[in-house]
Amino acid sequence: MSINIQPLADYVVAQQEEAETKTASGLYLPDKAQEKPKVAKVLAVGKDVKQVKVADKIIYKNYSTTDIKMGKDEYILVKEEDVLATVK
Repeated sequence: MSINIQPLADYVVAQQEEAETKTASGLYLPDKAQEKPKVAKVLAVGKDVKQVKVADKIIYKNYSTTDIKMGKDEYILVKEEDVLATVK
Protein backbone atom coordinates (compact mmCIF):
# COMPACT_ATOMS: atom_id res chain seq x y z
CA MET A 1 0.00 0.00 0.00
CA SER A 2 1.42 3.36 -1.00
CA ILE A 3 0.56 6.47 0.99
CA ASN A 4 1.30 10.13 0.39
CA ILE A 5 2.46 10.81 3.95
CA GLN A 6 6.16 10.85 4.84
CA PRO A 7 6.65 11.20 8.60
CA LEU A 8 9.45 13.38 9.94
CA ALA A 9 12.04 12.64 12.62
CA ASP A 10 10.89 9.83 14.97
CA TYR A 11 7.26 9.60 13.86
CA VAL A 12 5.51 6.51 12.48
CA VAL A 13 2.45 6.44 10.18
CA ALA A 14 0.24 3.42 10.77
CA GLN A 15 -3.26 2.16 10.06
CA GLN A 16 -5.38 0.76 12.90
CA GLU A 17 -6.74 -2.73 12.70
CA GLU A 18 -10.52 -3.01 12.42
CA ALA A 19 -12.50 -3.10 15.66
CA GLU A 20 -14.36 -6.28 16.53
CA THR A 21 -18.01 -6.00 15.54
CA LYS A 22 -19.14 -9.20 17.23
CA THR A 23 -18.59 -10.58 20.73
CA ALA A 24 -17.38 -14.10 21.44
CA SER A 25 -20.98 -15.11 22.20
CA GLY A 26 -22.17 -13.84 18.80
CA LEU A 27 -23.73 -10.49 19.76
CA TYR A 28 -23.16 -7.61 17.35
CA LEU A 29 -21.80 -4.39 18.85
CA PRO A 30 -22.99 -0.93 17.80
CA ASP A 31 -20.28 1.47 16.59
CA LYS A 32 -20.19 3.44 19.84
CA ALA A 33 -19.70 0.30 21.95
CA GLN A 34 -16.75 -0.95 19.93
CA GLU A 35 -13.40 -0.37 21.55
CA LYS A 36 -10.75 0.96 19.18
CA PRO A 37 -7.87 -1.46 18.92
CA LYS A 38 -4.44 -0.33 20.06
CA VAL A 39 -2.76 -2.42 17.34
CA ALA A 40 -1.80 -0.92 13.99
CA LYS A 41 0.21 -1.81 10.89
CA VAL A 42 3.16 0.48 10.13
CA LEU A 43 2.99 2.07 6.67
CA ALA A 44 5.87 4.59 6.84
CA VAL A 45 8.60 5.63 9.30
CA GLY A 46 10.61 8.81 9.81
CA LYS A 47 14.37 8.94 9.30
CA ASP A 48 15.15 8.84 13.05
CA VAL A 49 13.06 5.74 13.81
CA LYS A 50 15.35 2.94 14.96
CA GLN A 51 13.30 -0.03 16.21
CA VAL A 52 10.18 -0.11 14.05
CA LYS A 53 10.01 -1.00 10.34
CA VAL A 54 7.39 -0.73 7.62
CA ALA A 55 4.92 -3.66 7.77
CA ASP A 56 5.45 -4.24 11.53
CA LYS A 57 2.35 -4.51 13.70
CA ILE A 58 2.68 -2.26 16.73
CA ILE A 59 0.96 -1.74 20.06
CA TYR A 60 0.91 1.93 21.06
CA LYS A 61 -0.07 4.09 24.01
CA ASN A 62 -3.68 5.15 24.29
CA TYR A 63 -4.27 8.86 23.55
CA SER A 64 -0.78 9.32 22.09
CA THR A 65 -1.71 9.54 18.43
CA THR A 66 -2.72 12.15 15.89
CA ASP A 67 -5.58 10.95 13.68
CA ILE A 68 -5.33 11.70 9.96
CA LYS A 69 -8.06 11.21 7.36
CA MET A 70 -7.17 11.33 3.66
CA GLY A 71 -10.10 10.51 1.42
CA LYS A 72 -11.70 7.32 2.70
CA ASP A 73 -8.54 6.16 4.48
CA GLU A 74 -7.72 6.84 8.11
CA TYR A 75 -4.20 6.78 9.56
CA ILE A 76 -2.53 7.49 12.87
CA LEU A 77 0.71 9.36 13.49
CA VAL A 78 2.58 8.25 16.60
CA LYS A 79 6.03 8.98 18.02
CA GLU A 80 8.37 6.01 18.25
CA GLU A 81 8.68 6.50 22.02
CA ASP A 82 4.91 5.90 22.32
CA VAL A 83 5.18 2.50 20.60
CA LEU A 84 5.12 -0.10 23.38
CA ALA A 85 5.74 -3.31 21.44
CA THR A 86 5.65 -5.09 18.11
CA VAL A 87 3.38 -8.06 17.46
CA LYS A 88 4.80 -11.14 15.75
